[in-house]
Amino acid sequence: MMDLINALVSILNYIIVPGLTYGSQLALGALGVTLIYGVLRFSNFAHGDTMAFGTTFAIIGTWGLQAAGISAGPLPTALLALPLAILSTVLVVLATDRMVYRFYRRQRAKPIILVIASVGVMFVMNGLVRIIIGTKEQNFTDGERFILNPQDFKVATGLAEPLAIRTTQGVTVVVAVICVIVLFWFLNRTRTGKSMRAFADNEDLALLSGINPDRVVMVTWIIAGTLAAIGGTLFGLDKSFRAFIYFGLMMPVFAAAIVGGIGSPLGAIAGGYIIAFSELILTNAWRKVLSYILPESWVGDGLYQALSTDYKVAVSFTILIIVLLVKPNGLFGGQSR
Repeated sequence: MMDLINALVSILNYIIVPGLTYGSQLALGALGVTLIYGVLRFSNFAHGDTMAFGTTFAIIGTWGLQAAGISAGPLPTALLALPLAILSTVLVVLATDRMVYRFYRRQRAKPIILVIASVGVMFVMNGLVRIIIGTKEQNFTDGERFILNPQDFKVATGLAEPLAIRTTQGVTVVVAVICVIVLFWFLNRTRTGKSMRAFADNEDLALLSGINPDRVVMVTWIIAGTLAAIGGTLFGLDKSFRAFIYFGLMMPVFAAAIVGGIGSPLGAIAGGYIIAFSELILTNAWRKVLSYILPESWVGDGLYQALSTDYKVAVSFTILIIVLLVKPNGLFGGQSR
């Protein structure tokens, strides 16, 4: 019985807790992607680097607060720097829309033109991030390291397997839940949110109803920029920050949005957790779990790992292809245009 409990604790350590954390980060990124696609009708490939841009200013704000002797106690100081990160990201995405995307929108350019433009914006934004903060790894996490200390858990339970829940993991899940609740309340309960949904469903009918398209576009970018700054900062707190990491984050974020159904906010959230748990399950070494369940002579020397962690991106890419072949509109029936 104790071995079974140890096995369950090990699964919590390496699959459940990290999956909820990583899934929350992907969900926030995918929500930004799916809102832009739903309202503006194009896939924004610059979203990963937008997340990096927001995180850059969260780090700068954190350094400034630390230099002034200000902290959030047991929580990461970066939470206090989030307003600066959000403001900076919102300003840059609004400026980008005014200087780049609005021109093509008024020309009624095909979506592929906007996609190509977003690739150019991606490279420019990645360069800006590297100029501002450099290319070195930045670890800006402070405060208490653990919500649940593994050694305290072992002493309290007498189990061989310690359960560890880091503060950054708990903060990520809580903040993501708050963001999702606020977003869904906004989309379903406010006049502006309903205008966005109407514009996404039928642009021509929305215009005939008197909805201001410029206002809808502006609000969409504000929300997408806010989610990018928050999601990027939470990802950087939980892992660490390097500009190139966020370029690699683009594939699982887009996979999450498309798997759930691009254009569907609920699908983006579900897709984030599907991608996160799939990556962890397939790249986790299951030896420790099996050592608690099976006789030692049966376990042998293998890691019992389906894929190396180097192939995490391949997992999201494979799931993306399968969903596109079987259910092109995603699990929650997103937009097909």
